[in-house]
Amino acid sequence: MSPPQPRDVLTPEALAMLQCIVECGSFAAAARSMGMVPSALTYRVRQIEDSLDVLLFDRSSRQARPTEAGRELLREGRRLLAELDAVANRVKRVATGWEPSFTLAVDGMINRQTLFELCEAFLAQAPPTRLRLRDEVLSGTLEALSSGQADLALGVVAESVIAAGLESLPLGSQRFIFAVAPQHPLAHATAPLDDDTIARHRAVAVADSTQRGSGLTIGLLAGQDVFTVPKLRDKLEAQLRGIGVGFLPERLARPYIDSGHLVTPPVVRQERIFNVSYAWRKSATPQGKAMAWWLARLADPVTRKALVDRPA
Repeated sequence: MSPPQPRDVLTPEALAMLQCIVECGSFAAAARSMGMVPSALTYRVRQIEDSLDVLLFDRSSRQARPTEAGRELLREGRRLLAELDAVANRVKRVATGWEPSFTLAVDGMINRQTLFELCEAFLAQAPPTRLRLRDEVLSGTLEALSSGQADLALGVVAESVIAAGLESLPLGSQRFIFAVAPQHPLAHATAPLDDDTIARHRAVAVADSTQRGSGLTIGLLAGQDVFTVPKLRDKLEAQLRGIGVGFLPERLARPYIDSGHLVTPPVVRQERIFNVSYAWRKSATPQGKAMAWWLARLADPVTRKALVDRPA
């Protein structure tokens, strides 16, 4: 007869039995604790050993001393039993209306301090929902939602087209200002800079995170050299170093302007105001509790303002 397969014998009950043997110190004591005949317990341990082709306990003494392989199985067994308990708890709580997971697609314009305060408050409820954040840029934020990779999108720019089947509401607006490092050639301009002058200097742009098409391009001029970076914070760093020029959210740039690390030469181009929204998918079924929680927080104008206007 072939030995039993590991999956057949490594049951939660078997793992708990091995833990009991170690805690009780001997096979006989463990058998008494579990209400088993000692020979039955010994047989079950032997089955596990045969299926794994290892010895789990040193039988040269009266004490139940696990071998190195036995200690590894006991460690993994404790972890697996804890995970099984956690899964059972999540399943029970999901049945009460909580989503198993909830993903936020978040544009770089969103204030991270406010965002993480909201995440902290959400997770403080100890929900069974696993929370995930996705960093997105421009049209990639909405794309993550419409493609099913996110449940809620924060910071959808007005230039994005809201597809059928999605709901959206205004989140707020951000003022963008032209800023350069004090050592940059444009830093000391006295007359307003026109597009032709700006185009002769390298721009710093954040790449649209969309996976479809070329995405949105905002603020770049025809023929202008461009240094492309993945995140808004990278754009700020590049401009602080004088690598290039460009428009930055005022809330992000203001501390560096006040400290003299950035300057704002006058420009002919009209002031740039970006309106952003938040969006989610319509559903024929009742909203899950995680979605309801986030939408309730976003209904608060103070929260919305903090997400887009709070100083960095």
